[in-house]
Amino acid sequence: MSPNNSAPLCQAPCIDVRSPLTKFPAGAVDCHAHVCGPATQFPYAQERIYTPPDATLEKYQTLLKMLGVDRAVLVQPSVYGTDNRAMLAVLKSNPQQFRGVAVLSSDPNEVGDQELADLHAAGVRGLRCNIVDIADKSAGLPIEQLRNLAKRIQPFGWHLELLMHVNEYPNLAKTFEDFPVDLVFGHFGYTHAKHGVNDKGFQGLLDLMKNQHAWVKMTGPYRICDGNLPYVDMRPFSDAVINANPGRLIWGSDWPHVMVKKQMPHDADLCDLLGEWVHDENLINSILVNNPCILYDFPAFNKPNGLNP
Repeated sequence: MSPNNSAPLCQAPCIDVRSPLTKFPAGAVDCHAHVCGPATQFPYAQERIYTPPDATLEKYQTLLKMLGVDRAVLVQPSVYGTDNRAMLAVLKSNPQQFRGVAVLSSDPNEVGDQELADLHAAGVRGLRCNIVDIADKSAGLPIEQLRNLAKRIQPFGWHLELLMHVNEYPNLAKTFEDFPVDLVFGHFGYTHAKHGVNDKGFQGLLDLMKNQHAWVKMTGPYRICDGNLPYVDMRPFSDAVINANPGRLIWGSDWPHVMVKKQMPHDADLCDLLGEWVHDENLINSILVNNPCILYDFPAFNKPNGLNP
């Protein structure tokens, strides 16, 4: 596949070696990261809208060691479309350390049972659906399409991860009240801080959490607020999701922070930001260890096995 030279190159993540002041518990999971490249081995999709710098497994392992994070969930980035090979290669390299969230065709008839079974065996535990980039939003959410896809993955115990701006859907809670599988919302529901925590869509997300229908990733605060660290506008959103249901919260670095057009955050500072938002040791343990193990079906953690080199 020939490169798309019109897709702009992203800002690279910080490479300074600096560990966070906040010490994460053993078995901590980074629940949202991407591995991109090497492009020479895993070429990016022609129709992509950005070009990431190579963010390889080796670079990510170095980051995990620096942060004191033992395990991770890799989410299929949009630059690969439905070609999950780069992510699957990482999952197969260390099945105990990694889980994955794949992207497949939105047409459930194009997804075979054997393909789903193979993905499950490789460590995939969910599918990601990009609602943000739907060309025509006048018809609203493609709810029946999502429901049919959910029914296909339900036997595997998977979830659907939705990349969507929840503020655009004021009836969110009603729409998903009887959905067949759990839902996961990235970036606090991806609603900009300017809309506030009383926005109907965000309140609907909180209702879904309270009713055990949704999980929220405490990720990407720099994507949904103005200004740089410590992203003060995001504190009310952090408090709101914690109060709604702390048993439905997970955290992720969002490395390598693709398409960040403001000051690139250092991952150690993002770890420390979670430490500023959450002081209770038991709650930190739930967000970083217990909750991810439930959602992503990680095996029991055993540090001596060398999961984090």
